[in-house]
Order: sequence, then structure tokens, then C-alpha cells
Amino acid sequence: MSQVEDIKSRLDIVDIIRDYIQLKAAGMNFRALCPFHREKSPSFMVSPDKQIWHCFGCGKGGDVISFVQEIEGLSFVETLRILAPKAGVTLQRQDPKITSQRNCLIDIIEISKNFYHGNLINLDDSDKITQYLKVRGLKEETISEWGIGYAPDSWDDLINLLKQKGFNDNEIFLAGMSIKKEGTSRFYNRFRDRIMFPINDVNGVTVAFTARVNPIKEEGEKMGKYINSPQTLVYNKSKILFGLDKSRMQIKSEDSAIITEGQMDVISAHQAGFKNVIASSGTALTQEQILLIKRYTNNALIAFDMDKAGQMAADRGVKEMMEADMNIKVITISSGKDPDECIKNNPEDWKEAVEKADIVMDYYFDKILKDFNVDDIAQKRKVASELLTIISRIDNKMEKDHWIKILGEKLQVDDSLLRDSLINAEKEPLRRVVETPQEAPSQERKSRGTMLAESLIAIIIKYPFLINYAERHLSLDQIEGDNNKSIYKNLIIYYNKVISLTPVSEEAQINYFGLKDWFTNQNNQADKPDRPQDTSSYTDQLKLLDQLVILGDRDFYNLGNDEAKKEIVKIILYIKDIYFSARKGELERLIFQAEKDKDEELVKGLIEELKILTDESSQLRN
Repeated sequence: MSQVEDIKSRLDIVDIIRDYIQLKAAGMNFRALCPFHREKSPSFMVSPDKQIWHCFGCGKGGDVISFVQEIEGLSFVETLRILAPKAGVTLQRQDPKITSQRNCLIDIIEISKNFYHGNLINLDDSDKITQYLKVRGLKEETISEWGIGYAPDSWDDLINLLKQKGFNDNEIFLAGMSIKKEGTSRFYNRFRDRIMFPINDVNGVTVAFTARVNPIKEEGEKMGKYINSPQTLVYNKSKILFGLDKSRMQIKSEDSAIITEGQMDVISAHQAGFKNVIASSGTALTQEQILLIKRYTNNALIAFDMDKAGQMAADRGVKEMMEADMNIKVITISSGKDPDECIKNNPEDWKEAVEKADIVMDYYFDKILKDFNVDDIAQKRKVASELLTIISRIDNKMEKDHWIKILGEKLQVDDSLLRDSLINAEKEPLRRVVETPQEAPSQERKSRGTMLAESLIAIIIKYPFLINYAERHLSLDQIEGDNNKSIYKNLIIYYNKVISLTPVSEEAQINYFGLKDWFTNQNNQADKPDRPQDTSSYTDQLKLLDQLVILGDRDFYNLGNDEAKKEIVKIILYIKDIYFSARKGELERLIFQAEKDKDEELVKGLIEELKILTDESSQLRN
């Protein structure tokens, strides 16, 4: 078994997909709103039996690897690296497929993290760094859990260690762990004499660091109190939320995420038992970060610092989440300047602040109205302008209407005037935060005949005994679509010859994996050089097989055999009706052309075929 197949065999597709989206049981399968396009009715289906998924809205589908690859935006190899530990599979390092530059950089960062953490735990208890962390209230188990470390005051100790491990100067530099000295070919450590906080991606892979200056040097440090890793091939700060790898399951369980500004806010919260807390790392939330949060919940509570910079970042993040149609509350901290200080002073104060969080629009109404005198017409206009700007970002029309009415009451202004102003405000160019997932991409519109052909194949895969009826009453040329014709023909061969079910028993159930393996071998052109290559068609047919098996589970779940027979009878009648209508039109055109050409023999033959076709069509309708 290959490493890929080994990984797939050990993982349950439902468990993996549940880490990203909320699945609901739908018969023997699971259903969800598709994470790859916006939709109101769920069309995303997962088959635990077949270990495949498909969205009937945007057309995407595949196996567990393709899902993670699609939702994470990773390469195939990077996806294997994420899934292998979950499957308990150790990828072989000599495999050239996993020695990519990205994986090389991740290895460098992982070694660096272990180096820093080892330095910290080996410090004497009397050391200033150790004393500082104790004053900040961090326990030993917390330091270990978060991999907090210390970068010694050295120019090259880490670089030398990494070189001993086989990495070169350029690789260490590209990982963000070194800086090149200007005018020379020499490199030195990026982080020196700093407390190191590893930054992980959503899968728990360390991709960067935040480094806090040694408290002793805090006043004189020129590079700033905190410095971060630069953007690299593996680290894009706009796509990372600190602590999400440790919080995501709790966020999903509680159906809410608390978003703070700093890393220490998150670490303190987790240590105190508040496990659904994450951080934006000192910046306003980005489009990518909002999409990450929406994988696990649509409910967000904002708890940024009470200083001016923190409030500005909170305002920008809130407005963007409103455009993403999220439910937002704002946590007002009564004790301390930030969540970390509040929790350290009294965890109960923090708990109470979370419980009393204001709905975001209530927060903005209170915040803006308290600074203005609404009896003054100029100030009234200012209040209306500011609040309408915020209201305009609400995606839900009913909610938007509600807040316009509230604003009208507060300002003692007619609603219609505010609506007119809002229309003008909405004409201003607003950057939509959540541009993805987009509306379902426009797929080639399928004809009714093609959709019926797909339903026919889907019900035959679900109930193999129906192949007997289909063979007797439907010819191959009456099935619309080349891929459908090919799959239908191969199903007949597989059922009747390969597994020798002639006739197919009503109790027969087909091993779908066996069917796919046979289908793959049947279409393998390697040992048939005389046959034309048709790789694209073959690939499309394999994808269509996955789609149709889920379609069968969705549309024909739990039918009795008699009900299934009635269903295929209807499908075949509709297919033949469409075929007869199309063929009749084609014959009439041919007859017209033959008459123009004065080909009496051809006209006679075509009219005879038309008569037979008309009779068959009449019998079908009766």
C-alpha cells in the first residue's frame, strides 16, 4: 500500500471534514452548507461509506485529501504532511515528493522552536527571564504547552545548530531565522536575547515567532518591545490566528470565538480555562482570518485593548465581520487594560465581561450617542452619518431594517429619510471582506436529458438489480452525454460479466471500491498502445462516478425494491420521451432535406422510421 493509500485508509472522512464545517446526518450520509461557495440550502454531501464528498452546487468533490487540499489551499504534498500525523503514518523523508522548499523551512522552524524552548527550561529559577514569566502568571505546564522559549544573546548559535543539521545559509534565511549583514555574505541570528512565542497555523504546525525583548533591556531596545518573523513561504500573518490550532474544537463546541489582540491574552485565557480564545496578533482582522473563524462558528466576541490603537483595530475588524454576516458582540473590560491583565487580576471579572458582552450595534449606538448632543442638528447629522456607515455594512436586510428604525427613534427622525441617506451611503465603494467563498461558479448548464441519465446511473449503482430492467428497456444511444454512456456501458459489463450476476439479484449490493478499481483498470491505456489516449474523459468519468454514487444516496435513500422499480420506470420513460422528441425533430429535418434533393428512396426510409418512432412515442405516452 502506498503512503497515500495508507493515510486514506486510516482516516475517516467525516471526522476530518467535521474539523472544518458542521455536518448534519442525512440518511446514511451527511449534509452541510458548502465551504467553497455561498449558499442558503445545503448541497454539500459526504458519504462515510464511500469516503468521498461532493457539492451539487459548485460541482467540487473528491476524497479526504482533496478536501483538505482545497480548503487549506495547499499542494498535494503539503496536505499529506498535515494528514499523515493524524493517520499515524510516518512519511519517509527520502521520498522526493516531500522534500519541497516549504517542508524544508518548516523543519528549520521546528528545530528552532525546540532549541528556544530547551534554552528556557534550562535557565536557573533566579534568572530574570524565568522571574518575568512567573510574574506574568505563567505556569510551567502552560510554558510547555505553548512551546514558549528563549533566544540567547548570541549572533550565531542557532545558525550553527541548523547548519549541523544539514541546512544552508539561504534556507535558514528564507525560514526567517537569520538576517544577512549588509555588504557581506555573512548571516546572523534574527532573534537575540528575547522571549520566544511560537506561532502555529490552524493545523498546529509552527510557522513563525513573536519575540519579546528581555525585560531588563526593555527601555533601551531599539528594535521594539515585540518583533515578529518576516513573511515567508510558510508564514503569512494575514492568514494566521494565534491559538486557533488549540481553540478550534472548543470554538466549534461552544459555537463562539473570543477574539483578542495579543498572544498573552490568549495564553492567559487558556490557562484560566477559557479555551475558545484566539488573537489577531495586534492587527485588524483580515478577510482570510474571518474565513478561518467562519469554518467553526458564525458568532464572534471582540475583546481588544482599551487604548486608542486597540479600539481602532477592533472597529475595523467589527465592520469587516459585519459584512461577512457574522453575529458579533463586544466585550467591555472593567478591570485592566487588556484581557490578560483582567484575567490575572480576577478571572471572574473576565467571565462576567464575556457574559455581559454587548450586541455590536448596541455597543456602537452607546459609544457614538454618548459623545453627541442629538438636540443639535449639526451633531444629529454627524451621529446619523457615523451610524448609517456602520449599518450599511450589515449584510442581513431584516437586521439592517431593524437598526434603521432604532436610529430613527433615537434621533426622532422619519425612517424614510434615513433609508434615503443609507442608499446614498451604500453607493459609496465599500470593500467586501468575504469575497470567498463566492457564489457557486457558473457550471455548464445541464440539459434535462443529461440530469435524467445521471439519475438513472445513480439509482442503478444504489440498486444493482435494476440493471436488468434498464438493459431491456433502454438502448445506449438513448442516454444523453458521452460520459454517461461510457459509465452505463461499463456498469452493464461489470454487473453481468465481471462479477457474474446474471440476472442481478434484488439482494445484490456492490462494493463501490471494487467497482472503481475495475473501472480504473478498464480505462488504463498503458498496455493498449493501439487505443487513443483519452485521459481527460477518463478523469471526468471517475469524478462523475463519485458524484453519482452520492446522488444515489441522496435522492434514493432507503427505498424499498418496489419503490426503486417504480422510480427507474419513471426515469426511463422520461429519458425515452426526450430522446423520441429530439429524434423526431431530427428526422423531420432530414426528410425536408431529402425531399429538396429529390432522393425518394431516402425519403421513404426516413418516413418509415418516423412512423415507427411516432408509434413508439404514442405507446410511451399512453
